[in-house]
Amino acid sequence: MQLSTINSSTISDAAPTNSTPTSSLGYGDFLQLLMAQMKHQDPTSPTDSTQWVSQLATFSSVEQAVQSNAKLDQILQNTALTDAEALIGRSLASADGAVSGVVVAVSLTGNGLVATLDNGAVLPVGSDVTISA
Repeated sequence: MQLSTINSSTISDAAPTNSTPTSSLGYGDFLQLLMAQMKHQDPTSPTDSTQWVSQLATFSSVEQAVQSNAKLDQILQNTALTDAEALIGRSLASADGAVSGVVVAVSLTGNGLVATLDNGAVLPVGSDVTISA
């Protein structure tokens, strides 16, 4: 596939800049690159139809991967909620024994499960927590 030269003003027209740097390209970045390529291709030598079909197939694959990741995230969240439900009514103790009690509520946060105990204490549920009946 042959690409024409793109200068920095062309790139700034096609993709907005972020104030925070990212370490990897995402789905939105792929779409911006595809649109920039379509917008700036040479009209006297347009992209070959075989290459165009290949790019559309790649686009479709990326779309399916994004949808699969979203479904996997939902499954993981549902599994975490099921785990949370199983903790209610059980006794938890921190590794050092300083915090312990019976679980009355469990919340799901970005860092995992957090149990609220009958004595009002809050305990993150991790590998260092002892669970008993």
